[in-house]
Amino acid sequence: MESDIVLTMRHICKIFPGVKALDDVDFTLRKGEIHALMGENGAGKSTLIKVLTGVFDFDEGEIRLSGYDEPILNKSPQEAQKRGISTVYQEVNLCPNLSVAENIFIGREPCKLGRIDWKKMYSMARELLSKLDIEVDVTCPMENYSIALQQMVAIARAVDMSAKVLILDEPTSSLDDLEVEKLFTLMRKLRDKGVGIIFVTHFLEQVYSVCDRITVLRNGQLVGEYPIAELPRLKLVAKMIGKDFDDLASIKSLRTQKPNGTQVIKAEQLGHSGTIKPFDLRIMQGEVIGLAGLLGSGRSELARSLYGADKPDCGELFVKGKKFVPSHPIDAIHRGMAYLPEDRKKEGVIADLSVRENIMIALQAKKGMFKLLSRKQQEEFTDQYISLLQIKTADRETPVKQLSGGNQQKVIIGRWLLTQPDFIILDEPTKGIDIGTKTEIQKLVLKLADKGTSVLFISSEIDEMLRTCDHMAILRDGSKVAELKEDDMSQKSIMGAIAGGNQ
Repeated sequence: MESDIVLTMRHICKIFPGVKALDDVDFTLRKGEIHALMGENGAGKSTLIKVLTGVFDFDEGEIRLSGYDEPILNKSPQEAQKRGISTVYQEVNLCPNLSVAENIFIGREPCKLGRIDWKKMYSMARELLSKLDIEVDVTCPMENYSIALQQMVAIARAVDMSAKVLILDEPTSSLDDLEVEKLFTLMRKLRDKGVGIIFVTHFLEQVYSVCDRITVLRNGQLVGEYPIAELPRLKLVAKMIGKDFDDLASIKSLRTQKPNGTQVIKAEQLGHSGTIKPFDLRIMQGEVIGLAGLLGSGRSELARSLYGADKPDCGELFVKGKKFVPSHPIDAIHRGMAYLPEDRKKEGVIADLSVRENIMIALQAKKGMFKLLSRKQQEEFTDQYISLLQIKTADRETPVKQLSGGNQQKVIIGRWLLTQPDFIILDEPTKGIDIGTKTEIQKLVLKLADKGTSVLFISSEIDEMLRTCDHMAILRDGSKVAELKEDDMSQKSIMGAIAGGNQ
């Protein structure tokens, strides 16, 4: 019914320089509904939320909110909040040194004779939290409570400010199962009171546990809106990942060698609290193993645990048969490991340094500061990898920030190949680069495997991993849930394992 609709966004377009982040997107939220906003990295979820809450302006479209005759235009989050649109983020925006009551009423404290009426404020806070079944001492500092309780207090504050629309942006990422269930109980209570909730998450289990409806975005465009009962998990995964697979022929025929059975990596119940649940994994010499799963499933977290970028807090790791307890990533380099991170801009290239300096940095770190490479050696190595990887650059001294994304990626790959690793982790090595460069990198992965290098290959593109991987591990919601050998690997089997549950 039209009267049940609390929010509509129609034909929303948002353009950043060179990128159309939102392209004719529609979204509808009803009263008393928990509505999941789903999509992979770059789908446009965060941009849509920021457009709604006034963080970004938008180029086309209109937003309508119940209670307003004309379309609204929020120019700031504060203006959105005054209209009844509140957001609670994963990183809770509260003042840890202030009391619970002060956090709830900050900026709108009840006053008496020009001073804060503390007695009344504490009483109002207790009454509000009691209605929501949140048990805390409102006089205690916020920092005394868990992240889960802090989020619930933030939600209570939004509710007390007459929120018509409550946006929960990845609220469960740092919560354990019991805390998640408490949060869901509060969400259901608010739904029953008529609040419309937009729930942004990557966890499929949680979507099917608490949501009424799903909107899926992909590459800045609307895929569709679906009642939860009409979109089984397997179909949801298919819509998020998309079926726009390219038709490149398989390149696996380039392989001339098979993994030789020598174990390079063995993880036994390795895990890191809050990021990846304990897992077992075996990787053989010359093997390409893929990690598949939706964004947030734990792919990068598993890789970081193997490399020591996130120090595991349980389990054991063996590298070439010897126990490995890294205290710093440099330990992994000395043990013949290399790691190309997903975010090449933040964790990969050093933008203001030259191509030569970016390529040489890992080898120099491995050798140590007392064994400096000569300028001539640096130039010879750099020229070798510029040629080998066909890096398009004016010369070796060009600042790496002047290169295209694909060529920056090749620079990072060259950096790690120069260390001659036994085991290399490639996290989304082809993301955001053209199809020709993608193919070159896929072929390079197979050549490395032929020479005996073991490769952990992470990609959001299933077809890419089918072309390059010998077997695959499937992750979901922070757990390794399956492994598929080459004969069992297909789009259907992989997507089914990613979806899990009642498909």
